[in-house]
Amino acid sequence: MTATTPTPAQKRPEPGPESEEAAVLKDTDNASAASAVTPVAPAQDAGDAKEPAPAGWRSLLPAHPLVRRLLPLGVAAAVLVPLAAVLWGSGTWPSALTVNVQEPLDDVYSWVVNNRDSNPVFLYFLLHVSNWSDGSVAWMTGLLESVGWLPVTVAAVLLSWRVGGLRDRRGLKLAGVTLAAFAVSGMLGMWQATMETLALMAVAVSVAAVIGALLGLGAGLSDRFERILRPLLDTMQIMPAFAYLLPLVLLFDIGVPSALIATIIYAAPPMARLTSLGLRGADPSVMEAAQSMGTSPVQRLLTARLPLARKEILLGLNQTIMMALSMVTIASVIGAGGLGEEVFRALSTVDVGGALAAGIPIVLLAVWLDRVTSAAGERLGEGVDPVGSPWLHGWRAWTVTTVSGVALSVTGWRLLIAEWPEAWEVDIAPPVNGAVDWFTGHLAEGVPVVGGTRAWADGFTLWVLNPLREGLTTMPWWLLVLLVAACALLAGGWGAMTTAALAMAGVGVIAVSDGSLWGHSLDTLSQAIAGVVVTLALGFAIGVAAARVPLLERMLRPVLDTMQTLPQFIYLIPVVALFNVGRAAAVAAAVLYALPAVVRITVQGLRQVDASTLEAARSMGASTFQQIRQVQLPLARPALMLALNQGVVLVLAMVIVGGFVGSGALGYDVVYGLQKSQLGIGLSAGVAIVLLGLVLDRATQRAGKQTGTH
Repeated sequence: MTATTPTPAQKRPEPGPESEEAAVLKDTDNASAASAVTPVAPAQDAGDAKEPAPAGWRSLLPAHPLVRRLLPLGVAAAVLVPLAAVLWGSGTWPSALTVNVQEPLDDVYSWVVNNRDSNPVFLYFLLHVSNWSDGSVAWMTGLLESVGWLPVTVAAVLLSWRVGGLRDRRGLKLAGVTLAAFAVSGMLGMWQATMETLALMAVAVSVAAVIGALLGLGAGLSDRFERILRPLLDTMQIMPAFAYLLPLVLLFDIGVPSALIATIIYAAPPMARLTSLGLRGADPSVMEAAQSMGTSPVQRLLTARLPLARKEILLGLNQTIMMALSMVTIASVIGAGGLGEEVFRALSTVDVGGALAAGIPIVLLAVWLDRVTSAAGERLGEGVDPVGSPWLHGWRAWTVTTVSGVALSVTGWRLLIAEWPEAWEVDIAPPVNGAVDWFTGHLAEGVPVVGGTRAWADGFTLWVLNPLREGLTTMPWWLLVLLVAACALLAGGWGAMTTAALAMAGVGVIAVSDGSLWGHSLDTLSQAIAGVVVTLALGFAIGVAAARVPLLERMLRPVLDTMQTLPQFIYLIPVVALFNVGRAAAVAAAVLYALPAVVRITVQGLRQVDASTLEAARSMGASTFQQIRQVQLPLARPALMLALNQGVVLVLAMVIVGGFVGSGALGYDVVYGLQKSQLGIGLSAGVAIVLLGLVLDRATQRAGKQTGTH
């Protein structure tokens, strides 16, 4: 994964890799234009054609670069595979090569539980961290609840209005969105849960932003620190959200401290990456001018480098907020409380109406927080409008906003009760569940010709998921490792091949003697593969159409924005209503979750193809299909490979979350281990998830990433 990998909460791919890919595409435009409409080898890289003839023993290898790359792996396999088959057999992963990690992990958990009240590490460090976490979140929750619903709503509306601009139409729209978000949360009976989520968010985002900014400051100013930090951030982005919960539950037990610290760790990397990116992207001429004036390094940092990086830092704050909200909802499984717990409780009983009542406030909070931080970043580069009252600009506007907010809040606090009035609440669960029952009875099954959505889910499970799972579980273990190695070698080179093969073997090594973890890992892998295929088929088709039809792209933009804003849990609600619980529902949620990123990257990659190349193809009589197949797709191959990589990682992350809706396999193991305090099962499944993430990431990342072209 690169430094700009989109995560489950990011809205848009960052501009870094696209601009670099555009530079690569411009270099290859002249070589590709001449063959734009010829049927011969349209997707061949210019780099392959310019490769010098091999010397020495390499001249004996086949000339084709693909065969030359795979031949050493084939020779090694021809020697090692028969030996491995003789020693350990050719069936599932051999028990002789497994290490039972569950029992030692259970022993560690028992030791931690027995020594939590006496060990110095817990007494003098972890206990203080736990108490601070509990105390800070409880204090923030108490503050929001004691202030009352009207002052909180007024303060949020005025803040949004000021950030959007008091004289700007955008400010009024943002204030309206904020008012709607808080009002709907109260009307749905979720005001208390919303305040709990906001309190946890406020503490987590504050700490994550400070930690991320400090790490980004060090990485932006020091090349050595940046090289040390980069692999750590890469690993943190590969790890699914569930993997953060397991070790923290071991240290802090189930409750708010584990949820808060997991959210902080999960949300800090975007702030670190974008802060570093902004500091390193400062205009050299401005920095030289500041240095020529005799300023010290600290003065240059405060007066030039940080102001120039404000937009990137605000974008990092935006991404930190969105990732924290996503993690807070997932952390409900370990006692985070709030809206996520309401969704989880409703989904566990297949109460779609209750899940929707809690899911709508999560969506509205995500939209509100995203719009506020995005508006703040967009207004940084805007100058002050000289027309109008000076009290509507700068610090005077903040003074007016603060005074108005205090006055309205005090008035509302004196006139109304602190809690949201029950008479204003609307219970949408019964009508929603009634609609779901009607849908189930009339459209989900038994529909003439089409069959219905649940019939589709059953067919997809029967004809796709089951054969794919059977194929993987019955495949000889050495053949699976060999296929993983070959895919990674073709995609990323020898380093990626080594990492992917070791990670796949690691999944087998940590499996217990009965082989259940190996089977569950392959079950999860089968769901991820099916989800990736569907995601890429839909994503590439929609992306190509949107790149060719600007009107379609404009229509899709708000839909994709909304989909990329939603936390992971929210995707589970509609798929349960449409497909019922099961593996097909988990795959459907994964497709919906990963599709926006694939579509966006595909559109950007195709749009970056040089217009002169397309014009040359059209002038030579190429049809629309020929332009797409022989010009745009070959030149956009780096972007398409990035879309493939992101689709794989996002699908895997969501398939794991599908454990809440009956996907089984590793997702169920993690949820079971967390809920039943079976940390051996949960942690070993979490490690297997991380290893599968490494396998899929290395098997789909671009070769250029291994050679430093990123």
